[in-house]
Amino acid sequence: MLAVLGILSLAAVRTTASLWPIPRSMQSGSTFLKLPSQFNVTVSVPSPPADLLDAVKELNWYLANDQLQRLVVGRGAYDAQDIESAPTLTSLMLSLEDGAEVNSISAEAVKAIDIRSEGYQLDIPADGSTATLVANSTLGLYRGLTTFSQFWYEYAGQVYMTSAPISIQDSPAYPYRGFMLDTARHYFPTTDIIRTLDAMSWVKLNMFHWHITDSQSFPLYVAEFPELAQQGAYSSEDVYTPQDIQDIITYANQKGIDVMLEIDTPGHTTSIAASHPEYVACNQASPWATYANEPPAGQLRFTDPAVVNFTTQLFGAVAKTVPGTLFSSGGDELNIPCYRDDNRTQGELNSTGLTLEEALSNFTQSTHAALIAEGKTPVVWEEMVLDHNVTLSNDTIVLVWISSANAAAVAAKNYRIVQAPSDYFYLDCGASEWIGDTPEATSWCDPFKTWQKSYTFDPLANMTDSQKSLVLGGEQLLWTEQSSPTNLDPIVWPRAASSAEVFWTGATGPDGARLNVTEALPRLHDLRFRMVQRGVGAIALQPLWCALRPHACDINS
Repeated sequence: MLAVLGILSLAAVRTTASLWPIPRSMQSGSTFLKLPSQFNVTVSVPSPPADLLDAVKELNWYLANDQLQRLVVGRGAYDAQDIESAPTLTSLMLSLEDGAEVNSISAEAVKAIDIRSEGYQLDIPADGSTATLVANSTLGLYRGLTTFSQFWYEYAGQVYMTSAPISIQDSPAYPYRGFMLDTARHYFPTTDIIRTLDAMSWVKLNMFHWHITDSQSFPLYVAEFPELAQQGAYSSEDVYTPQDIQDIITYANQKGIDVMLEIDTPGHTTSIAASHPEYVACNQASPWATYANEPPAGQLRFTDPAVVNFTTQLFGAVAKTVPGTLFSSGGDELNIPCYRDDNRTQGELNSTGLTLEEALSNFTQSTHAALIAEGKTPVVWEEMVLDHNVTLSNDTIVLVWISSANAAAVAAKNYRIVQAPSDYFYLDCGASEWIGDTPEATSWCDPFKTWQKSYTFDPLANMTDSQKSLVLGGEQLLWTEQSSPTNLDPIVWPRAASSAEVFWTGATGPDGARLNVTEALPRLHDLRFRMVQRGVGAIALQPLWCALRPHACDINS
């Protein structure tokens, strides 16, 4: 009976692609191919950039070291005969389309979000003749290499695939596909961030949104303002030096990932008071809940010209050191009672005759001007558009976070949108309350957001046809009040891969059917096991018994 079950399981998944995200257009067969120990990748690109050659080395490393057995009963034992008789694929040829400009992957990764070229064409014949990968950019070639690496399994020392011939024509449905990490509530060593960037690259995420400072700590060392990290970080070891920042950004860019730094202002800035108490209203005020959404209370006195000048210079100093085109100034959860009860703020308003909203607009225009002067596009949280009367540049990008229902209101104001709604994409939800002395409380954004929940997200819900082009994509986010290096991998992966497919593949898969969790689950299992093989501690989705028997644990199976 076990043998029969194993054969049935094999038949069910033999032609199922092992890819995540699933390509937008793909034809596949059911022929086995195997790789020789000396598989050859030829780079037919004039003066190939170093990071493209490194990407080829990376591919060869994965092919040799993934050693992932198929998720079927027997883990590949029933493949042995097919493997033995399979043709051998000896080579893969990489090339750029005629007329394509030869740039490094790093240079392509930091181009403006709307002009990046990530598409590719991958063909793997069934007879063992040379496979080909063609793209319009080295970044596209990198995306294609990522796809190629996911086809392969290992059994009894032989690397093989089950679904030749393959023909893939692929490109992203949305240009922005991100993951946000908060490194202010807890400090994450650079090694953890590097590992996270690797995992992002495997699922074609292309934007690392780095929420690097907040009220609890200021771990970013800025040469022009060294006192901020010296006095605002948790310790001298919990600091990102300029070299750390450059190392992380360089590594990200080589993996096809841009980095968007966020220095959240004027709220979430209590840590600045450690070195500049005169700049912060309601510093450590009690009860904190009156003056902030979480402890400690404190936010910039943006009515003070000295604060405007300081923040403007800070933004300019940081923005000039990063190559990407996006930079977030934050703007969320501004506490109005804090400013109402702050005598210095009220005195500034009385002396200038400005309203609080007018002063906020002046502050934002000044700080954003510093970003624009450095070639950056400002990015803000949704309150800056929906709750405040602030003048923003027309190309400002808005992160929608409070609710997915708010995206339509932002679109109605004709701003470009990154979808990051807490009701779908907040990875920290459902971990109970982190505020002390609240035994009956739950987290504000309960329940836990499963991969299945986030996978059902519709980026274009409630949008008119004319507004749909405003949606640039989206991201999943980890706020780290209850997360640290000890649980980074399992709380993020493989859940964050769900939005990677939503925003790469779009609403429908290569067969024309809408994306659905039933079809996706076996592929996500495959991705999770491959991540574990590559050193990322991704959490299990189901018991192994279920993973080896696709759909046997579906609710109606």
